[in-house]
Amino acid sequence: MKITLYSSSCSDCLRTSTLALVRALEARGVEFEIETVTDYAMIAAAGVLALPGIAVEGRLVSTGKLPTPDDVDRWLR
Repeated sequence: MKITLYSSSCSDCLRTSTLALVRALEARGVEFEIETVTDYAMIAAAGVLALPGIAVEGRLVSTGKLPTPDDVDRWLR
């Protein structure tokens, strides 16, 4: 599964976003790869209005919050 994480280049923000996402996916036994996008033009082109933004297989599924385990469950359905 391809996950795209749209985030600022702030190292703490990026680390926090990535860690929350990885933990939620690993807890469900999902194989995944994460692509991180920090370029604001690319973020805007993807339709992300608030960071972090998350896309699953090219479909934007979340903006402006860290994912919860319930969020991840909904994405996998």
